[in-house]
Amino acid sequence: MPQAQAANPIIQLVPLALIFIIFYFMLIRPQKKKEQDHKKLLQNLAKNDEIVTTGGIHGTIVNVKDKTFILRVDESVKIEIEKNCVAYVKNPQSQTQGLEAKS
Repeated sequence: MPQAQAANPIIQLVPLALIFIIFYFMLIRPQKKKEQDHKKLLQNLAKNDEIVTTGGIHGTIVNVKDKTFILRVDESVKIEIEKNCVAYVKNPQSQTQGLEAKS
């Protein structure tokens, strides 16, 4: 009876390495890029930027503090929110003003 040869252990690890590489490029890398973009967005927020919070509150930034923003929601309604609660910027005034200054 012929004996079966044992498979090389390195060859057995190749599929596992390929799966890790696929996961890295499809899940891990895009998530890190998204986190970096959000961090950059938070650093560039300024007074009069119109934002939407993760809770769905729409408002305009009135004051920027170290860890929070004062957000005007209505004429006489202002709330204080954490910086990391900003989902996206609707109308970035600071970027618009920068473009107008260049013109």
